[in-house]
Amino acid sequence: MTKIIDLRNRPAFLHEFYGATPGSPGYATAKWLNQRLGSLDPEHFKRSLTLPDYLRELDAAGLHRTVVVGRETPEIVIDNDSLAALVGASPKLLGIAGIDAQKRGPEETEQEIARLIGLGFKGINLEPGFGLPPLQVDDPKLFPVYEACIYYDAPVSLMSGPTTPDPDYAHPNPVARLARQFPSLKIICFHGYYPYVNEIIGIAFRYPNVYLVPDMYIFLPGSQLYVQAANQFMQEQLLFASSYPFRDLKQSIDEFIKLGFKDSVLDKLLYQNAQTLLKL
Repeated sequence: MTKIIDLRNRPAFLHEFYGATPGSPGYATAKWLNQRLGSLDPEHFKRSLTLPDYLRELDAAGLHRTVVVGRETPEIVIDNDSLAALVGASPKLLGIAGIDAQKRGPEETEQEIARLIGLGFKGINLEPGFGLPPLQVDDPKLFPVYEACIYYDAPVSLMSGPTTPDPDYAHPNPVARLARQFPSLKIICFHGYYPYVNEIIGIAFRYPNVYLVPDMYIFLPGSQLYVQAANQFMQEQLLFASSYPFRDLKQSIDEFIKLGFKDSVLDKLLYQNAQTLLKL
């Protein structure tokens, strides 16, 4: 069996939003999302309420490496030092740190990225559409992040999708402008900019520095276009992620393999592309 790298994963205990406390509103939201996204067991994430249980869950799914993605938005903050400690608990774990460039300002943002890369983080995660105020991803206020990522040869990940508060900030056109302005920047698109599947695939066709990670949305209607593109020109620009805990981990792996990818590209999507992008 091919090795598998999960590019977007978070244990339930990491934050209330991920279902850390049974009976809480966050737990109910995590369960609701799992129901909407087709998890056969919508409360599977309760198996990762402690670190040992989380690591056992990763092993049971057969993952080779797992990327834990941080967040730093006005509503949800995953402390980067706590995330670094979590990632350091197992050689199976890698980290992408969250940055709110608006809150920090240019100088502090640059200093924090330097510190985070020094701690071993593999990339920086931005969620501009969740900011106060929300920003498009090509807003000059974010340029210090992109310039630092280019300097450290680290990818930047952009998270956008149906949960973005204002859907105007979930459209991928600004990604094209960003990719054009920074051609050496490695741009990871978490959630694959679903539901704008046609649009983001067209952008990835034009700009090879754009990488699509549809994660949990690859199992929703309209997502078969990701599969078609990966079987043609996009085989080195699509990567697997589960978006755990919002979808069952083993179920997502099994169903991803059965989506219709050519055997000749499946290893790239599950392992090789992430290995190259993260310089493992």
